[in-house]
Amino acid sequence: MQLIDGKAVSAQIKKEIAQEVGEMRKAGMRAPKLVAVLVGHDGGSETYVASKHKTCLEVGFDSDVIRFESDITEAELLACVEQLNNDDSVDGFIVQLPLPKHINEQKIIEAIDYRKDVDGFHPINVGRMSIGLPCFVSATPAGIVELLKRYHIETKGKHCVVLGRSNIVGKPVAGLMSQKGYPGDCTVTVCHSRSENLKEMCLQADIIIAALGVPGFLKGDMVKEGVVVVDVGTTRVPSTETKSGFRLKGDVEFDEVAKKASYITPVPGGVGPMTIISLMKNTLLAGKKEIYK
Repeated sequence: MQLIDGKAVSAQIKKEIAQEVGEMRKAGMRAPKLVAVLVGHDGGSETYVASKHKTCLEVGFDSDVIRFESDITEAELLACVEQLNNDDSVDGFIVQLPLPKHINEQKIIEAIDYRKDVDGFHPINVGRMSIGLPCFVSATPAGIVELLKRYHIETKGKHCVVLGRSNIVGKPVAGLMSQKGYPGDCTVTVCHSRSENLKEMCLQADIIIAALGVPGFLKGDMVKEGVVVVDVGTTRVPSTETKSGFRLKGDVEFDEVAKKASYITPVPGGVGPMTIISLMKNTLLAGKKEIYK
């Protein structure tokens, strides 16, 4: 069994991005700029945005965080999006999800200029990805594919089972794994809460990508020898072993599954670091105008 170390891979990519930004500056170009819009004080969102901002500075990007209280109106948030769409100094921006219940998330996503949509959530980017055109690919699926690539894991002709059908992870990663080329060329089965014979399907899988948000869902008796397992889950569960009183647990029962796996991602330190670095890669592409001229 080999651990897929997302922390190490993301650190390597961070160096690569920083080098490209340095070359851009030498050539007289400005550094890419990423703006994060944060609504309210959700603990997870605060942590994610702080981490994104810190990583931006580490790779040499310009970065801003725009903060709003949770009682902001939808119209006010849409006005902020419009302002960022029209600001030529901003290459990419994200509106951190989830948003308060009185705001229609899809409406906000669709209001973002797809050429600045570095989260890859806009329907134009999602549509372009689904037919294999250049686009901003959603950060977590892009990070998963990059990990498989960096570890030279064979995907051609393999049976990939994706557990979960969310718009942010399950659906896009299923699309990427089935596309022509490497990593890709898989036969993909998407399973979800309504799937029957789920254990049998998992036992047939050469690659399992678990993105259900159910801690410890994938057990040792659900996988075959030599399987490649990518665990996207990050659920906070109570723990007596940490000062905070909780720890992050993935969708995979790690100790059981690792005994059979050829490759497996840990939680934390697997897919998580890759998500932020994939956002940085999208921002670099936006800054260099490499996808949408």
